[in-house]
Amino acid sequence: MSLEPLLRDVRACTICADHLPLGPRPIVRMLPTARLLIIGQAPGTKVHESGIPWNDPSGDRLRDWLQVDKEIFYDEGRIAIMPMGFCYPGRDPKGGDNPPRPECAPAWHEKLLAHLPGIALTLLVGSYAQKRYLGARAGKTMTDSVRDFQTHLEDGFLPLPHPSWRTNAWQRKNPWFDETVLPELRSRVRKIID
Repeated sequence: MSLEPLLRDVRACTICADHLPLGPRPIVRMLPTARLLIIGQAPGTKVHESGIPWNDPSGDRLRDWLQVDKEIFYDEGRIAIMPMGFCYPGRDPKGGDNPPRPECAPAWHEKLLAHLPGIALTLLVGSYAQKRYLGARAGKTMTDSVRDFQTHLEDGFLPLPHPSWRTNAWQRKNPWFDETVLPELRSRVRKIID
């Protein structure tokens, strides 16, 4: 199956519909020419409403980290976006959103990745993506995985924290992120997408 019909199938997916408070609306963007892949967590309510990934304050922060504007960020021929869970998973009563639904990645990731032969770097945004794609090589915590980012670059991965407002405090406690990770991230992204 070529990418276009596969994406139609993904966008019509209902495998976890019974668990989605706002119903299914799978969010994924890519073209086979993409060189950078962003694997995040799951859409929030604003993204669910708009159908545009990272179309919220977390996306603003992620674009700032990458130092790319919206025009480049949403150029599917350069940047592919594939979350761990394609639909809004609902609200956690303890605060924040529920984890990404576990059905999406096993059902769709490998099929979609087969259509992205030119990916030079995959950003693993948040612990869910890091656990799946780093496996036993992931650190004990998300912070450990991000701190050890250099060890994952040879495999084409760069782990990042989720860029939500909660990351403000984390960044203050971990100044090495701004000093070492962001410059490396920006340099690599410029080389890949220019």
